[in-house]
Amino acid sequence: MNALGRRRLAGLVLAGAVYGLDQWVKWLMLAHWHLGTVGVVEVCPVFALRLAQNFGVSFSMLTANSVEMRWLLVALTGAIASGVLFWLLHEKKMGDIAALALVLGGALGNIHDRALLGYVVDYADLHFGAFRPFQIFNLADAAISVGVVIILARSFLSREKRGDDDAGSQTARAPSES
Repeated sequence: MNALGRRRLAGLVLAGAVYGLDQWVKWLMLAHWHLGTVGVVEVCPVFALRLAQNFGVSFSMLTANSVEMRWLLVALTGAIASGVLFWLLHEKKMGDIAALALVLGGALGNIHDRALLGYVVDYADLHFGAFRPFQIFNLADAAISVGVVIILARSFLSREKRGDDDAGSQTARAPSES
């Protein structure tokens, strides 16, 4: 296997690890720590474990109010995850592959919940007093968010770098053309 194949394989392993870790933590919350019956567990002044059932996607948008809507969301998010997998398998740089792997692993974890339970298990509650900068979330959501931020940052940074290279090469050619 060449270096590119190893990088892509590493991306798939990372996606699988994110998915597995996400499912393990959700199992701990539900089956081992019984968060549903315990209620809220204050871990520290700004973070609590609080069970929430998310019937929608990001920020509870597109809420699935019926069985049909549930499976439509599974199909939609599955199609998006397939697109991310396709993209991952065509990337060459490890930074891009790793970011896409985070998105893919997180998406698979949430798709698994929605298909099996009908909702996504959320449990992480970051708060500062009454102020909550985020909805209650889970490890999969965090992985997706970090992956998207990395993709955007790499995109902006590489675009600036290409722009600098293009400007430099045009300046270098301009005197010889006169």
